[in-house]
Amino acid sequence: MTSLVLTLVARREETSLAAQTIALARDIVLAQGETVVLSPAEAVDIPCPQTARESLPALHAAMEGQAIDVLLTPAANRRKRLLVSDMDSTIVANETLDDLATHAGLGEKVAAITARSMNGELDFATSLRERVALLRGLPTSLLETAWKDVTLNPGALEMVRTMSAFGARTALVSGGFTFFTARVAALCGFDEHHANVLLMDKATDSLTGETAQPVLGPDAKLHLLETLQQSHNLPEDAALAIGDGANDLPMLHRAGLGLAFHAKPVVRQAITNQINHASLRAALFAQGYPASVFVSA
Repeated sequence: MTSLVLTLVARREETSLAAQTIALARDIVLAQGETVVLSPAEAVDIPCPQTARESLPALHAAMEGQAIDVLLTPAANRRKRLLVSDMDSTIVANETLDDLATHAGLGEKVAAITARSMNGELDFATSLRERVALLRGLPTSLLETAWKDVTLNPGALEMVRTMSAFGARTALVSGGFTFFTARVAALCGFDEHHANVLLMDKATDSLTGETAQPVLGPDAKLHLLETLQQSHNLPEDAALAIGDGANDLPMLHRAGLGLAFHAKPVVRQAITNQINHASLRAALFAQGYPASVFVSA
C-alpha cells in the first residue's frame, strides 16, 4: 500500500529533472505508482512505501551535486490548511535587523550576533536584546531606509497566495519587528502577522534600544501555531511551518509538515524535509499542488 510521496524539485535556474534522474529515484525508493508531473522538468511526485524513509540516505547520495531537493511526505492530507512562516531569510531575502544596523554603521557587529543566534549558539531573547540595545538613539527614519532594501524571495507570493486561494489560513511570524512584518504580510497576502515591537521615543523620533515585552521567540512561534490549529479546529497534521533559523525549530518539529528553507546547519541537522536548492515553490509541490494552479496575483 502506498503511504508516502517522494517529491523531487529542481532549481529551475540551474538544472532540470531528467528522465534518468526520476528513474533512479524510483528504483531507490521502490516506487509503487505512476510518476505525477507537477511541473515539466521541475517537479514530480513519486508514490512509494514507508520503507522509502530508510532509502533517504541513498537517495540524497544519488542526488549529490545536483540542484534537486528531495521531499518525503505522507500521502494522506498533503494539502495543509494552515501556513505559519518565518520572515527573515525565508519570505524575504533579508535579515531586516541586520540591514537596519548596516544603515546605522553597526552592520558587522549586529550580523555576528544574528548568525550565532540563528545557528542556536545564543539564546534568542538575549541575542535580540543585545542587538536592539545597539540601536539606541538612532533615528526612526532608518526603518524606512531599511525597508527599501527588502526583497521577497522567489516563490513567496505563489506560496502564500496559492495556499490562501485553496482555503488555508496564513500567518507570518518573526523574531524581527512588526514594522517589517506588517508590510511583508500586506505584500504577500498573509492573513495575519506577529513580531516584536520596536519601542520609539516620539519626542526625539529615535529608537529607545528596547522592544515591548514579552519577546517573540521560538516558544511564541510554537504557541502561535498551536493556537491557530485549535482556534480553527484543525487536526494535528494540518499545518505547514517553514523557516531557516534555530528559533524556528519548535514550530518546524510540531507542524504536520516542517520545511527547512535554505536553513542554518543546526536546522538542517534536525529537520528531514529541506529546501536547499529550489525556491518557495517547492513548499507547494511538497503538498501536491501542480504549477498549473499556482496563484501569484
